[in-house]
Amino acid sequence: MKIAITGLSNAGKTTVFNALTGLNIETTAYPTLTGEPSLGTVKVPDHRIDRLKEIFRPKKTTYATVNYIDYIGLTKGDKVQNSKVFEHIKDADTVVHVVRAFSDSAVSHPMNHLDPLADFEILELELILGDLEFIERRLQRIQDSEKKGKKANPEERALLLRCKSALEQERPLRSIDFNETENAIMRPMQFLSDKPEIVVINISEEDLNTPRQAELEEAIKEVAQNKGIGHQLQVLSLCGKLEMEIAQLGAEEADAFLQDMGIREPVRERLIKVSYGMLGLISFLTYGEDEVRAWTIRRGDNAQKAAGKIHSDIERGFIRAEVIAFEDFLSCGGSMVKAKEKGLVRLEGKTYEVRDGDMIHFRFNV
Repeated sequence: MKIAITGLSNAGKTTVFNALTGLNIETTAYPTLTGEPSLGTVKVPDHRIDRLKEIFRPKKTTYATVNYIDYIGLTKGDKVQNSKVFEHIKDADTVVHVVRAFSDSAVSHPMNHLDPLADFEILELELILGDLEFIERRLQRIQDSEKKGKKANPEERALLLRCKSALEQERPLRSIDFNETENAIMRPMQFLSDKPEIVVINISEEDLNTPRQAELEEAIKEVAQNKGIGHQLQVLSLCGKLEMEIAQLGAEEADAFLQDMGIREPVRERLIKVSYGMLGLISFLTYGEDEVRAWTIRRGDNAQKAAGKIHSDIERGFIRAEVIAFEDFLSCGGSMVKAKEKGLVRLEGKTYEVRDGDMIHFRFNV
C-alpha cells in the first residue's frame, strides 16, 4: 500500500511523515520548492504475527508494509509547481492531506493567516484542477486523433465528459458513483480527486483533548459532507511535533509519553487502521518453520486470488486452501494437530471468501 502525504507548504507534512515512519527528515520554517521526495516503509503492527512468531519460531518473520511518500507542498494556483507534486502522488492508493491548525510565528503560512477550513478547500480545489487539466488534454488528443481518421472509444469520451462536468462544478471525482466498466476505464488514468482521502489536522499541543480539537474535526467532516465526499474521506487530528518526538522513543518510553499526554495510540497505528478500513484491506496469514507472514488483500477476495498474492503459480495450480481462523488456532493452544482433531481446520475451494486473520496453507499443482 502506498500513501502519499501532501498539503500546503508549512502545514507540517514532513513532521507527520517523520511521526509515521520514525525517520528524522529535516523540517524547515519556510516553504520548500525543490528537492527529492522522501520515502519511508513501515511494518504494519499485527499481534497475530507476533504470536505466531512465538509459536513457530520461524527463520523469517514478515509483516505487511505501508510505503509513505512526502514531497514539496502544493501551492495555490501554481500549475507548474503542483504538477511536480501530482506526478509523485498519482499512483498512491490513498492521499493524506495535512491541514495546518497550529499557530507558530516562527513558521510562515503560505496564505499569511491560519484558516484550516480554507486550507482544506484549497487542497481539494487543486486536485480538482489537476484532474480537469488532464481531462482537457486527453479530450484534445482524442479530437486530434479523430481528425486523422482514428476512431475514439465512445465509452471513454462519455466518461471523460461526465468527469469534466463534475470537476467544472468543483466536485471531486470521489463524489461520483462509477460503475465497473467506468472504473476499469478510469484506473490507468490515475485521477487525483478520485482517491480515498485522509485529512490529518495538525493541531497545537495545547489543543490536544480539548473542545477545539473535536470542533475542527467536525467542521472538516461537515465541509466534506456538503461536497458529497464524506463517504470517501476520514478525519483525524494530532500534534505532529509531539508525534514526531514519540516516534523517536523506545517502546516503553513511548507508552509512558502517550499516557502522560492522553493519547490513545500513536498516529502510526491510527493511520494504518484508518487506511485499511477505507481501502477495504485485510490480512491473511501463512505460517511454518521457514516463515510467518502477513499478506494484504482486499476484503471479498477469494482463495484463488489470495493464492496469487503469494505466487502466480499457486494461483494457477490452485487445488484447495487449508484454512483455520487465528482465534480458533489459539483456542487449541497453538497446536495444529489439536485444531484438526476438533475439526477447526477446513478445506476450502477457489471461491471461498478469505477473512481477516485466516491462517492458510495452499495446496496446488503446477
